[in-house]
Amino acid sequence: MFVVCDGITFSNYQILKFSNYIRLMQKLHFQSYNFRFKNSENKVSIFDEIRKKFIILTPEEWVRQHVVQFLLDEKKYPKSLINVEKVLKVNGLRKRYDVVVFNADGSIYILIECKAPKVKITQTTFDQIARYNLSLKADFLMVTNGLNHYFCQMDFENEKYEFLKEIPDYK
Repeated sequence: MFVVCDGITFSNYQILKFSNYIRLMQKLHFQSYNFRFKNSENKVSIFDEIRKKFIILTPEEWVRQHVVQFLLDEKKYPKSLINVEKVLKVNGLRKRYDVVVFNADGSIYILIECKAPKVKITQTTFDQIARYNLSLKADFLMVTNGLNHYFCQMDFENEKYEFLKEIPDYK
Protein backbone atom coordinates (compact mmCIF):
# COMPACT_ATOMS: atom_id res chain seq x y z
CA MET A 1 0.00 0.00 0.00
CA PHE A 2 1.36 3.42 -0.96
CA VAL A 3 0.60 6.33 1.31
CA VAL A 4 0.60 9.95 0.26
CA CYS A 5 3.16 11.82 2.30
CA ASP A 6 3.58 15.57 2.65
CA GLY A 7 7.14 16.59 3.50
CA ILE A 8 7.15 19.72 5.65
CA THR A 9 10.34 21.26 7.00
CA PHE A 10 10.23 22.29 10.65
CA SER A 11 13.39 23.82 12.15
CA ASN A 12 16.03 21.04 12.17
CA TYR A 13 13.57 18.29 11.29
CA GLN A 14 11.63 17.29 8.26
CA ILE A 15 8.15 16.08 9.13
CA LEU A 16 6.91 13.14 7.09
CA LYS A 17 3.14 13.31 7.43
CA PHE A 18 1.23 10.15 6.60
CA SER A 19 -2.50 9.58 6.68
CA ASN A 20 -2.39 8.00 10.15
CA TYR A 21 0.75 9.35 11.83
CA ILE A 22 3.78 11.67 11.63
CA ARG A 23 7.47 10.75 11.45
CA LEU A 24 10.25 13.23 12.22
CA MET A 25 13.54 12.94 10.36
CA GLN A 26 16.61 15.11 10.92
CA LYS A 27 16.91 17.86 8.33
CA LEU A 28 20.18 17.28 6.49
CA HIS A 29 22.67 19.61 4.81
CA PHE A 30 21.64 18.64 1.31
CA GLN A 31 19.16 20.16 -1.07
CA SER A 32 15.56 19.12 -0.56
CA TYR A 33 14.73 16.05 -2.65
CA ASN A 34 11.45 14.36 -3.49
CA PHE A 35 11.37 10.81 -2.17
CA ARG A 36 8.77 8.09 -2.42
CA PHE A 37 7.66 6.56 0.87
CA LYS A 38 5.59 3.54 1.81
CA ASN A 39 3.98 2.79 5.16
CA SER A 40 3.42 -0.84 6.03
CA GLU A 41 2.55 -2.04 9.55
CA ASN A 42 3.69 1.34 10.95
CA LYS A 43 7.13 0.95 9.37
CA VAL A 44 8.10 3.65 6.91
CA SER A 45 10.15 2.66 3.87
CA ILE A 46 11.89 4.91 1.36
CA PHE A 47 12.30 4.02 -2.31
CA ASP A 48 15.90 3.48 -3.40
CA GLU A 49 16.27 4.40 -7.08
CA ILE A 50 19.47 2.37 -7.42
CA ARG A 51 18.30 -0.87 -5.78
CA LYS A 52 14.82 -0.30 -7.24
CA LYS A 53 13.01 -1.27 -4.06
CA PHE A 54 11.69 0.15 -0.80
CA ILE A 55 14.12 0.11 2.15
CA ILE A 56 13.16 0.54 5.83
CA LEU A 57 13.76 4.19 6.71
CA THR A 58 16.45 4.48 9.38
CA PRO A 59 18.51 7.61 10.11
CA GLU A 60 21.47 6.12 8.19
CA GLU A 61 19.23 5.19 5.23
CA TRP A 62 17.89 8.77 5.25
CA VAL A 63 21.47 10.00 4.79
CA ARG A 64 22.27 7.32 2.18
CA GLN A 65 19.24 8.26 0.06
CA HIS A 66 20.21 11.94 0.22
CA VAL A 67 23.71 11.00 -0.96
CA VAL A 68 22.26 9.03 -3.89
CA GLN A 69 20.12 12.02 -4.91
CA PHE A 70 23.12 14.35 -4.47
CA LEU A 71 25.11 12.16 -6.89
CA LEU A 72 22.25 11.94 -9.40
CA ASP A 73 20.82 15.47 -9.27
CA GLU A 74 23.77 17.68 -8.38
CA LYS A 75 26.84 15.77 -9.54
CA LYS A 76 25.04 14.30 -12.59
CA TYR A 77 26.36 10.72 -12.24
CA PRO A 78 24.26 8.22 -14.18
CA LYS A 79 22.39 5.57 -12.18
CA SER A 80 24.26 2.88 -14.08
CA LEU A 81 27.54 3.92 -12.41
CA ILE A 82 26.19 3.99 -8.83
CA ASN A 83 25.93 1.00 -6.49
CA VAL A 84 24.49 0.88 -2.97
CA GLU A 85 25.22 -1.43 -0.02
CA LYS A 86 27.18 -4.35 -1.39
CA VAL A 87 29.39 -6.79 0.48
CA LEU A 88 33.17 -6.74 0.08
CA LYS A 89 35.99 -8.63 1.77
CA VAL A 90 38.57 -6.69 3.77
CA ASN A 91 41.34 -8.80 5.31
CA GLY A 92 39.14 -11.89 4.96
CA LEU A 93 36.19 -10.24 6.74
CA ARG A 94 32.86 -9.50 5.07
CA LYS A 95 32.15 -5.75 5.15
CA ARG A 96 29.47 -3.67 3.45
CA TYR A 97 30.08 -0.36 1.71
CA ASP A 98 27.36 2.29 1.61
CA VAL A 99 27.68 3.82 -1.85
CA VAL A 100 30.20 3.60 -4.67
CA VAL A 101 30.47 5.35 -8.01
CA PHE A 102 32.20 3.38 -10.74
CA ASN A 103 34.35 4.50 -13.64
CA ALA A 104 33.20 3.37 -17.08
CA ASP A 105 35.82 0.56 -16.95
CA GLY A 106 34.27 -0.89 -13.76
CA SER A 107 36.91 0.36 -11.33
CA ILE A 108 35.69 2.31 -8.31
CA TYR A 109 35.91 6.07 -8.68
CA ILE A 110 34.25 7.27 -5.44
CA LEU A 111 33.74 5.38 -2.18
CA ILE A 112 31.16 6.86 0.19
CA GLU A 113 30.62 6.08 3.86
CA CYS A 114 27.31 7.22 5.38
CA LYS A 115 26.55 7.54 9.07
CA ALA A 116 23.37 8.53 10.89
CA PRO A 117 23.12 12.25 11.71
CA LYS A 118 23.72 11.61 15.42
CA VAL A 119 26.98 9.78 14.71
CA LYS A 120 29.99 12.07 14.89
CA ILE A 121 32.55 11.79 12.11
CA THR A 122 35.83 10.88 13.83
CA GLN A 123 39.23 9.50 12.94
CA THR A 124 37.72 6.03 13.42
CA THR A 125 35.28 6.78 10.59
CA PHE A 126 38.15 7.77 8.29
CA ASP A 127 40.11 4.68 9.35
CA GLN A 128 37.11 2.52 8.41
CA ILE A 129 36.79 3.96 4.90
CA ALA A 130 40.59 3.87 4.45
CA ARG A 131 40.61 0.12 5.31
CA TYR A 132 37.81 -0.49 2.79
CA ASN A 133 39.71 1.49 0.21
CA LEU A 134 42.87 -0.61 0.58
CA SER A 135 41.15 -3.25 -1.53
CA LEU A 136 38.79 -1.03 -3.56
CA LYS A 137 41.34 1.61 -4.67
CA ALA A 138 38.79 4.42 -5.16
CA ASP A 139 40.22 7.73 -6.38
CA PHE A 140 37.92 9.79 -4.15
CA LEU A 141 36.32 9.31 -0.72
CA MET A 142 33.29 10.94 0.84
CA VAL A 143 32.30 10.58 4.48
CA THR A 144 29.03 12.10 5.69
CA ASN A 145 26.49 11.97 8.47
CA GLY A 146 24.20 14.23 6.46
CA LEU A 147 25.20 17.24 8.53
CA ASN A 148 28.94 17.25 7.86
CA HIS A 149 30.46 16.15 4.56
CA TYR A 150 34.14 15.39 4.02
CA PHE A 151 35.66 14.84 0.59
CA CYS A 152 39.14 13.44 -0.09
CA GLN A 153 41.27 12.58 -3.07
CA MET A 154 43.59 9.62 -2.70
CA ASP A 155 47.34 9.87 -3.25
CA PHE A 156 48.27 6.19 -3.48
CA GLU A 157 51.91 6.90 -4.32
CA ASN A 158 52.46 8.72 -1.01
CA GLU A 159 49.87 6.65 0.93
CA LYS A 160 47.76 9.62 2.04
CA TYR A 161 44.62 11.54 1.16
CA GLU A 162 44.04 15.22 0.58
CA PHE A 163 40.84 16.97 1.69
CA LEU A 164 38.79 18.70 -1.00
CA LYS A 165 35.89 21.15 -0.98
CA GLU A 166 33.81 18.87 -3.24
CA ILE A 167 33.93 15.62 -5.15
CA PRO A 168 34.13 16.04 -8.92
CA ASP A 169 31.05 16.28 -11.12
CA TYR A 170 30.43 13.57 -13.69
CA LYS A 171 32.40 14.18 -16.90
